This record gives sequence, C-alpha cells and structure tokens, in this order.
Amino acid sequence: MDRIRDLASKKAAVIFSKSSCFMCHSIKSLFYELGASPAIHELDQDPRGREMELALRGLGCNPSVPAVFIGGKFVGSAKDVISLHVDGSLKQMLMDAKAIWF
Repeated sequence: MDRIRDLASKKAAVIFSKSSCFMCHSIKSLFYELGASPAIHELDQDPRGREMELALRGLGCNPSVPAVFIGGKFVGSAKDVISLHVDGSLKQMLMDAKAIWF
C-alpha cells in the first residue's frame, strides 16, 4: 500500500494499468486527449505488480485496473473516471491538480 501511495503522489495524474487491458487504454487515451501526461504504471510489467494489484483491490478498486489518482488522491476506476468526464468535473480536477493548464 505504501508503494501505491508513494507512486500516486509523485505526479499530478497517475494511472495504474495493465498493458493488455482495453479499458486502461481508453482511460489513458482520454487523459492524453485532455492534455494530461499521466504517469503510467503497467502492473503486468512491474516485478511488484501483483503486490500492487492486491493493494489496489484493498482500496476498493475492483477490477484492480485501471486505477486513477489525481493530485495524489484515489479517484477510482474506469467507470468513475468516465462519470467524472461526462459531468464535466474530470477536466477541473486535472486543472486543480496542475495536470493540465487552460
């Protein structure tokens, strides 16, 4: 859990992902389209990925990826991020965290 918190706090936007996950790809694409450059941590390519995946499940992320953090705070999974985008608050969250500028 400490590793998750540490990685999540190092950049304004952080996405924990798996390289084979289509929803992870969609969320990463959304962030890029909004102008953000999130830190991406591919759990299937990290030696401690399984441990981090279990820690993400402990945070309530089910499925464990994508898991999105903005400004060091856990935002949620794909469903949560898409809901925030649809209601217009995702962009503001990214601006407040200084992940994007407008």
